[in-house]
Amino acid sequence: MNNWIRQIHRWLSIAFTLAVLGNVIAMVRQEQAIWIGLLALFPLILLLLSGLYLFMLPYAVKWRSQ
Repeated sequence: MNNWIRQIHRWLSIAFTLAVLGNVIAMVRQEQAIWIGLLALFPLILLLLSGLYLFMLPYAVKWRSQ
C-alpha cells in the first residue's frame, strides 16, 4: 500500500504543477476565473494528505516496533 500512496503522490504533483501552470497562463492572459485558481487546490489538498502520511510513515514503523 505504501508504494501505491507514493505513486499517487507523484502523479498528484504532476497534476498540481499543470494546474499552477494553467493558472499562470490565465493570469498572463488576464482571464479572471475563480475556478482556474481553485483548480490547483484539489491536488494540493491531496498532496498534503499523502505527504503527511509518507512523512509520518517511518515514525509509525519505529513506534510500532517498540
